[in-house]
Amino acid sequence: MSSPDDRKYTKEHEWVMLEDAAAKSAVAGITDYAQDQLGDIVYFELPKVGDDITHLGKMGEVESVKAVSDLFSPIDGVVTEINEKLLDHPELVNSNPFGDGWLIKATINDPAEIDGLMSAADYDAFTAGI
Repeated sequence: MSSPDDRKYTKEHEWVMLEDAAAKSAVAGITDYAQDQLGDIVYFELPKVGDDITHLGKMGEVESVKAVSDLFSPIDGVVTEINEKLLDHPELVNSNPFGDGWLIKATINDPAEIDGLMSAADYDAFTAGI
């Protein structure tokens, strides 16, 4: 699966998409590559609404049948919403990491920050080399 072009990516396998530039709102999640490497996801620990998040700072954990891994924020900002569905149905990320399996929504401090992340083509090339 190619990564969607409408978002940016980190080397830690998170994605972020600007939803509304004027409102500085963004949505973030983990990539298809990440969910594939993790295997069947069984649990998420997500930040709380109102929490400050920092670029590449830990913002939670994901647990799969294989391992527990840290989740890293792709942006600096404040969490405005978490995907409550994942608390009861973490497997949504396995089936749809770029859609129903999003993790958080946030107000981003500086939308231009996203421009410094990898494009879909760059990310796909990065993961092909792993």
